Amino acid sequence: MEEKKEGNDLFPVFLKLEHLKVLIVGGGKIGLEKLHAVVHNSPATTVTLVAEEVSHAIKTLAEHYTNIYWQERSFVESDLEEQDIVIIAVNSKEVSSEIHAAAKRKDKLVNVADTPHLCDFYLSSIVKKGNLKIAISTNGKSPTAAKRIKEVLQDALPGELEEVINNLHHVRNKLNGNFDYKVKKLNALTKILVEGDSSASERRWKKIASYSVGIFAVMLIGHFIFSYIPLQSIADETVTFYKGLDKN
Repeated sequence: MEEKKEGNDLFPVFLKLEHLKVLIVGGGKIGLEKLHAVVHNSPATTVTLVAEEVSHAIKTLAEHYTNIYWQERSFVESDLEEQDIVIIAVNSKEVSSEIHAAAKRKDKLVNVADTPHLCDFYLSSIVKKGNLKIAISTNGKSPTAAKRIKEVLQDALPGELEEVINNLHHVRNKLNGNFDYKVKKLNALTKILVEGDSSASERRWKKIASYSVGIFAVMLIGHFIFSYIPLQSIADETVTFYKGLDKN
């Protein structure tokens, strides 16, 4: 039997979150991060946030939305009623596990901050250019890597992409025929983007993307080098060695 290779088996999906209700438990830095991720991507989503202490930053953010409701008190199981998605962002692993268990008893989809094995889903790093949205996942392995890849793509993708997407949308609406016919026509129209001679502009963006990926790889390698090689310890031992020579 062929051994299964480890990989990312997550199913990517984009939700119309404004049709669902989200509960966030936690009012600190992580709670703010999760709340911002929700309203930044789906600003019309109804969000309820519960925490014993709600930060000033969360209260300030909520002032700009009529669909964010926060309550400064302890979580109770009845908070789960009528909620579709639960995001747990508290510092205590024990409390997180208790809230997670309560949510699963009510068949809720749950995300527990920094606890991948308790998550039904992850919040992706997002690259957004107008109507284009790209979600990046490392299968919960390294949010930092996902963040860096996001930065590379955000800089590499040209701003003109929004205009291209809008133009293709107008072309699609004007095409007659069934779905298969429209797909074939659009494929023919966009074939030039991936085949044949590239224009100077296309070559420029491909070169930028290649350089960006290369720079990102160097950044990652540098991060691992400085993380795992005890440079400070080596420097201290070197200084001690030379001081010993001076005494002799």
